[in-house]
Amino acid sequence: MAHAAPLKPGLSDCREAWSATLLALAEADPRVVAVVNDSVGSSKLATFQKRFPDRLINVGIAEQNMVGVGAGLANGGKIPFVSAASPFLTGRALEQIKADAAYSNVNVKLVGQSSGVAYGELGPTHHSIEDLAWLRVLQNLAILVPADPAETEAAVRWAHAHDGPVFIRVSRMPVPDLGEQAPYEPGRATVLRQGGDVALLTLGTTVHLAMAAAGLLAAEGVSARVVNMRSLAPLDEIAVREAAATGAIVTVEEAHVSGGLGGAVAEIVTAHRPVPVERVGFPGFVPTGSVEWLFERFGLSPEGIAAAVRRALGRKRA
Repeated sequence: MAHAAPLKPGLSDCREAWSATLLALAEADPRVVAVVNDSVGSSKLATFQKRFPDRLINVGIAEQNMVGVGAGLANGGKIPFVSAASPFLTGRALEQIKADAAYSNVNVKLVGQSSGVAYGELGPTHHSIEDLAWLRVLQNLAILVPADPAETEAAVRWAHAHDGPVFIRVSRMPVPDLGEQAPYEPGRATVLRQGGDVALLTLGTTVHLAMAAAGLLAAEGVSARVVNMRSLAPLDEIAVREAAATGAIVTVEEAHVSGGLGGAVAEIVTAHRPVPVERVGFPGFVPTGSVEWLFERFGLSPEGIAAAVRRALGRKRA
């Protein structure tokens, strides 16, 4: 596996918030257990394992079995958090996620680690840009995509309290603290910046990039609303319709644009209030390269997002 670079000042690894929160929940609730696929280190669960050696189950590199074990533990009254690298959890075990978790509607929590292109130099086999598209169509499955450490903690706590299957997308990408937001509730987006010319709808690791893009656009006289969608399922349809009232939308996500947030927003907009929608993300398989290079190449930067806004505004005026 690729090793994460040292964190820059002011940036945090959301996996630290995830692991600290799970440890705190386990201290208070003996039903909490962890299930991993030989990924104790990458899941940041070494401390959990030392504190609760009998409550961490390592199934080895057997993702399908891992999800099945998690579902079985849930049926036995436990609250399992099944943690693995997102490309392998959602790719190899998709059938088990569908049948054992979503269709069966069991109380299992799936944690997709190092999502998006966080394993950049390891290439397309390790990129997890399809996970949101694969999972969004599964009934009963809540899909949470936190944007910073505080939101990660809130998402893990919500998942623990929620009775039903949940997928939490956790990245190893360093992100800044977004500051105080509204209390966390899936399906309830939060507006981070008001604006009337265009709306930027985003979630996860790209929220702070959308905020930076809005700052660039303000210098050009463009008033951009920035909305942190927070979850993909449930999706805040009211927030999407309100965004459409600006006359143009740009979606931004560290994922494939054809099935994730961009696809979901396009479905709502075309059904209720057609407006130009530009989708910033990955168009398909992306090459091997550093995270920074991949983000820059595919427009996941403040400048790239601002360029997408200009395209959307051009279509709005046409």
